[in-house]
Amino acid sequence: MTKYSFIIPVKEINDYVRDNVSRILLFERGDFEIIIYPDKATEETWEKARQIPTGSGGPAMKRNFAIRDARGEILIFIDDDAYPKDDFLKILEADFEDKNIVAVGGPAVTPKESKFWQRVSGATFLSSLSGGFPERYRPMGKKIFVADWPSVNLSIRKKEFSDLGGFAGDYWPGDDTRLGLDLLMRKNTRILYDPDLIVYHHRREGIVKHIKQISGYGLHRGFFAKKYPKTSRNWKYFMPSFFLLFIVFGGILSYFSKIFFQIYVLGWIVYFVALLNAFYDIYKHERNILVTLAASYYIFLTHIFYGIRFIQGFVFTIELKSKLR
Repeated sequence: MTKYSFIIPVKEINDYVRDNVSRILLFERGDFEIIIYPDKATEETWEKARQIPTGSGGPAMKRNFAIRDARGEILIFIDDDAYPKDDFLKILEADFEDKNIVAVGGPAVTPKESKFWQRVSGATFLSSLSGGFPERYRPMGKKIFVADWPSVNLSIRKKEFSDLGGFAGDYWPGDDTRLGLDLLMRKNTRILYDPDLIVYHHRREGIVKHIKQISGYGLHRGFFAKKYPKTSRNWKYFMPSFFLLFIVFGGILSYFSKIFFQIYVLGWIVYFVALLNAFYDIYKHERNILVTLAASYYIFLTHIFYGIRFIQGFVFTIELKSKLR
């Protein structure tokens, strides 16, 4: 009997997918399947895995095909460039023993085998100063219920997913944000966060790819804060934009007023103290001084570019059309 269906949307079969599938197949149990949704299928085959070609389309569209194709009671959404920890299914099974639990999410941890700049990109989010939600990137705290969780590590009962009609809209990133809102508003339930339910997620390598990804997050979150305030109007999402406005307008006003200049200097002191605290948080987990130093630099750039794009999404974007990056 198939109980779990791993759902992997991807543009084309790549080395990350191959690694992901090979690691899932290490689970010594027979109650799962793997469904891969590439634009075009290849001739490659794996035990317990199927390739189902979808044509060109975004991750939300591809994931929704699981309603039609999956045999499992639980849908496990995971990205192509991620893979589950060896105790993943054991922990997930325990969480879903409670029939009231509809969806479960867990951290997406940067794997130790990652290259230096991938580790830097992942380390950027290990502090609450940079991402606001470090529990998404490292196991921390206790089990809690949340209204929004990334689909890199998100599992849901197929029946409820089907009842909701899957992921609504063609947003990417952000398909998971809308699903969390639908669960809250239409099913009156939230997603269980389990810090022990870990997948390992390869990060973007290099500052350009990192900024491109962060900019996309900022644009979508700004738009969602306007369109879906129930789950996206969190003060943490606004802070990078406030910081950006502080830099620009605080700098201008400080030229005309001694008081504003003093406030401006004080604001920078507070920021650098917070950055030092972030440095400490990151180093505790990375134990690598070079990665931590580079991540501190990434944090500042993350705030700037996320802040710019958040304002664009919140103030200037009438309708959002996502583009795969």
